[in-house]
Amino acid sequence: NFTQAQYRQPSLPKLVYPSALVSGAPYPQEEGLQMQAQNSRGAPRRRRLWSFLVAVGLVAAIVPAALASSGSSASTAASKAPIVVYTFADVNTQGPQYKNIAETGRVYAAWTNAHKGIAGHSVQYHFCDMMGTATGAAACANKAVAAHAVAVVGSFSFTGDAIVPILAAAHIAYFGNCCSVSASELTSTYVFPMGNQPLYSVGLVARAVHDKCKTINAVIIQGAESFEPLMTNAATALHTKINSYISLPAVSTDYSAQVAQATAGGADCVIMIVSETPYIAWMPAWQQSGTKARMYGPQGNLDAKVIKGFTAATNGDVIGGMYPDLALPQWATYRAAISKYKADPTQIYNSLGGMGTWAAYMGFAQIVGKMKGAITAPAFLAAASKAKINLPGMVPPLDFSKPWNLTGGPKGYDRLFNHSVIFDVVKNGKILPLTTKFQDVTLLAEGK
Repeated sequence: NFTQAQYRQPSLPKLVYPSALVSGAPYPQEEGLQMQAQNSRGAPRRRRLWSFLVAVGLVAAIVPAALASSGSSASTAASKAPIVVYTFADVNTQGPQYKNIAETGRVYAAWTNAHKGIAGHSVQYHFCDMMGTATGAAACANKAVAAHAVAVVGSFSFTGDAIVPILAAAHIAYFGNCCSVSASELTSTYVFPMGNQPLYSVGLVARAVHDKCKTINAVIIQGAESFEPLMTNAATALHTKINSYISLPAVSTDYSAQVAQATAGGADCVIMIVSETPYIAWMPAWQQSGTKARMYGPQGNLDAKVIKGFTAATNGDVIGGMYPDLALPQWATYRAAISKYKADPTQIYNSLGGMGTWAAYMGFAQIVGKMKGAITAPAFLAAASKAKINLPGMVPPLDFSKPWNLTGGPKGYDRLFNHSVIFDVVKNGKILPLTTKFQDVTLLAEGK
C-alpha cells in the first residue's frame, strides 16, 4: 500500500506503474505494455514482465524495512489506527453560538497530525452542531457512538443531560469540557471537566468583595442555575450577600427590563453569568440606562465583541475565568495553530470555548500518550478515571481520581476538579490580564 512517490527514492530506479501492480489493480493498458497472446514476441515480453514484477516485489520488501530501520514517523503512523474523536457545540442556533469551539478542535487536529499525531496515532476529528436543542444534542451523542469515538472532547452544551446518558451507555467519556451546566455533567463518572464552571462565579464574588462593592446583584442566563448555590456560599463566607438574582432569557431583542432589575437598589456591582450572544444584546440597554455599576463577567463572554462600541460603559469591568490570557507564552502553539490553519477570524479564541477546547485536547493527548494497547473508548475511560493532568500555565494540576464529593465538596458538584480562577480587566476598550496566578476558591465555594 505504498504510494508511487514512496517508490521513487533517490537510490532506487524509477519504476513504471508500481502502485497498480502492487495493489493488484488491472495491468495498465498503455502502449508497449499490452499483453497479446498472438504476438510473436509474447514470450520475451512475459519474461521481462516477470523480471519486472520480481523487482517490484523486492522493492516492496526493501522500502518498509528501510523505513522501519530509520525510525520514520510515516512507518509508525501507518501501523497505528487513527483515534476518532468528536466535539459538540451549538453553532446554527438563535441562542448562544460557539463556533470557536468547533474551529479550535479542527486546528488542533490539523496541528497534531502535522506533528506525528498522538503517540503515532493520527486524530480523526469530527464536529457535530447541536443547534441549540436537546434533540440536536442527543443526535450528536448518537453519532459519536455510531462512529466508535474514543471520547467526546472539549465540548459545551446547555443540554448535557441529553448527551451524557447516551455516551455512558456506550462507555464513552465526555472529556475536558470547560463549562459544566447540567446535573449529569456535574455528577456522572463519565464526565471529566477540565474547566472550573461554575466556580469562576465564586471568583467573581470574591473579586467584587475585594473591590469593596457595597451592593451586588447577579444576572444568570436561563439554564445556568447551578451557579447560584455556590455564589451564595461564597457571599456568606465573605460576610456579604447577593442582593438579587435576575434570570435572563437566552434569546431576546430587548433586555431593558432585566437591566432595570440588575441596577435596582443602587447596585454598584453586577455579576453577569451570561453567554456572548445574549451579552451583545444586553449592552445597548445597559449603556442606555446610564448606570455607573461595574460588571463582573465570564471569560470569553464579556469579550472584545461585547465591549466594542461601549468603551465608557465597560471601562473597569472585571473578567473572571479558568484559563490565563491567550497572549501569554503558554498558548504560543495554540496561537500558531490558529494562524497556520486559518481559524475563522470572526471568532474569539481568548475565551472559555477556545482555550478550554485546546486545553481539553492537550489533556486528552497526555492521557492517550501514556496508555498501553488499543486506544478504545473503554480503555480511555479507565485511564482517564485515574489520570493526573499537568499542563503548566493552562490549568492547575488536576487529579481525576479525586472527585470533589470525596474531599468535602458540596452535594451535586462531584465532578469539579478545577477549583481555581484567574482575572482580566477591561481598560479603555481593551482586555488585559489582571492576575497571572491561579486563585483557589475551594473553601469559598464550600461556604467556609
